[in-house]
Amino acid sequence: MEDELIDTAGLSISRKSQLPGTGFFYPDSLDEDRVEERVAEAVDGAEAVVIADTDADGLGCVALIREMYDATIEWATFEADVEERVDRWERDAPADDDADVTEEEEDRPRSTVALVGAGPYSLDEALENVAEHAPAGIDLYVCDLCPDEYAWIEDELAAVDAVADSIVWYDHHQWSDETAERVRETGVDLVVGESDEECSTDVTLRSLDYDFAEQWAELAAVTRDHDLWQKEDPRSDDLADYAYWTDPEEYVAVVGAFGVDLPPIVEQYIEHRRVEKEKLIDAAVSRAELKRIGPWTVGVTYGRCSQNEVAEALREKGADGAVVVKPAGSASIRGSEGFERAHEVAGRVNGGGHPRAAGCKPDIYDDMLDYAHHWTTQGATAKRVILRAFEDVASEADDVRSEDEVDDTTEDE
Repeated sequence: MEDELIDTAGLSISRKSQLPGTGFFYPDSLDEDRVEERVAEAVDGAEAVVIADTDADGLGCVALIREMYDATIEWATFEADVEERVDRWERDAPADDDADVTEEEEDRPRSTVALVGAGPYSLDEALENVAEHAPAGIDLYVCDLCPDEYAWIEDELAAVDAVADSIVWYDHHQWSDETAERVRETGVDLVVGESDEECSTDVTLRSLDYDFAEQWAELAAVTRDHDLWQKEDPRSDDLADYAYWTDPEEYVAVVGAFGVDLPPIVEQYIEHRRVEKEKLIDAAVSRAELKRIGPWTVGVTYGRCSQNEVAEALREKGADGAVVVKPAGSASIRGSEGFERAHEVAGRVNGGGHPRAAGCKPDIYDDMLDYAHHWTTQGATAKRVILRAFEDVASEADDVRSEDEVDDTTEDE
């Protein structure tokens, strides 16, 4: 296959928003080998390892832990690379990369606190790779990640426990009592914050036995503003966008050096990327439909875009809940004061999360023809499966209300 067929950088916004990024077409088997190689390099000689989600919240935790270990990588390591990317965007020559980075990773200095990026669906793999390659006696931290079930990570957690001197886990997602109990029974120091009050950076900041400077409390507060969708501090969008667009190591180094007051060259980079971001948001919003399901109005759309901003636009159009189906096959589900059951919907379609913010990837893709249908129909099957999950949750909620009404009537009699 010719490279240009999967490089969407030169496409119109409409077409680009309907296709996944180049990384989607990289086979999992090769990607797993590459990930394992990178983990092996990162943890070689490390005194501590942090497995974290690579959004701003997870990376905020990494920055805090590196500060405590005096292991932050110098900002100068990345500065020239950011300048080169800004120059490229000013020449209207953007790359088609989710992480827009040009500097070769092997040329960078490594921190003695290794960062191993993971997502909700790759936590088991991350634990396995650390167990296989990390030196004995490390301190292991897991941040901003929650397993759906303990069985999913049981073997991998046992393997890494045999390597690590200590395992500490900081999170703010909604854990089941059973999963939390089983994790703690292994000796893990698990701290889970209130999901509607704290982000994981908050939890890490208050839990680490270290006297952090005031800038770190500000970083936690601004990270929380976006992660909990409070939207009171405009700087939180900068952090969230920058973490999404750039390499995790670069983000950790920058906030470690500057906190929330990002240097001018980083602000320039964010502004250039944001022009395209807004166009992708507009494309997704223009495709949206509003559906009435039980007591809720649900906005549903498709596209490569920033799901939180799209969900906010759909709420302004009257949606209680929003579904953004992505070209890669996953979907984001967002709620509001009128709909706080996003995690219940996601849980019915191979996902999970918070009452107002959840994610999933329906198990409906058996081969590339299914993905071709997904792209050409703008996610029709995924939309149908997720909306059916909304109907099931609405029906369940209605049954509960009916039972409550019967109980009330009985009491009155």
